[in-house]
Amino acid sequence: MTAGLSGRVRNAETSADAVRGDGPGWRVVAEQECRDLWLSGRGPALVFAFSLVLSVMTYLAGTNQVLNFLEQREAVNLTLQVAVAVGVLVTLVVAADAISGERERGTLESLLLTPVSRRAIVIGKMAAALSLWLATFVVSVPYLWVLGRGVSVVGLALLLGLLVGTLLAVALAALGLLISTVSSSNKVSLAVSLFVLLALFAPTQLPGGAPKGWFGDLLVRLNPVDAALHYLTAVLVTGHTWTRDLSYLLSPLFTAVLAGGVLVAAGTRIVRLHGGVSGE
Repeated sequence: MTAGLSGRVRNAETSADAVRGDGPGWRVVAEQECRDLWLSGRGPALVFAFSLVLSVMTYLAGTNQVLNFLEQREAVNLTLQVAVAVGVLVTLVVAADAISGERERGTLESLLLTPVSRRAIVIGKMAAALSLWLATFVVSVPYLWVLGRGVSVVGLALLLGLLVGTLLAVALAALGLLISTVSSSNKVSLAVSLFVLLALFAPTQLPGGAPKGWFGDLLVRLNPVDAALHYLTAVLVTGHTWTRDLSYLLSPLFTAVLAGGVLVAAGTRIVRLHGGVSGE
């Protein structure tokens, strides 16, 4: 027990020295969290699992030798949607573990003892979770190139995937981190986050899509995941211009702003409330 306490004190002193010497607190937290994520093996394991999923998708699409121009665009679009969906999923899982996981492992108190604001802790952890999304996107590049090299759609698909996927990743990472801060345990945080993600992705898998008409369009626009994937399809497959369907990105943008704003504004009180340490 003495060794555990001294270890926590050393961690606090190390973080204090880092904050004084290396710049903003959120950046120090982000760097530490990224080291924990990638050097512990969690990040590489998730990226490897992601690459296996994309490998299967690319193989199934690439073995079809009768692709015409439109079908090849659809193959690229499908692979891009899977890349965005799975990349956002692993990002959400990491975000959902950020605070509740620290609390269960007994390391949250030592983190709160460092001279870093609660807001900086939250922002740093979110930045670390987003590093996983960027890694999965980089892994998806060669798969999209293989499928789209014959129809000059690779550049467009990569740019769309980066912009739309990052917006969606920010929205769901902020939501997962917010759930993590208020959850009583890590299991509750992960269960609630995955349930929310499943509820958001379920409408995209319905046969024939959402109901037709203005009501069906409204349902698509209100669901940030469905709206983002609809935008990708509209530009890549249907051939719409970038600006024609930008209104579909309002839902993921609103989710990112709302969840991120609540997280940054209330993160101080939430972390202190459940961290078991009274403070400023």
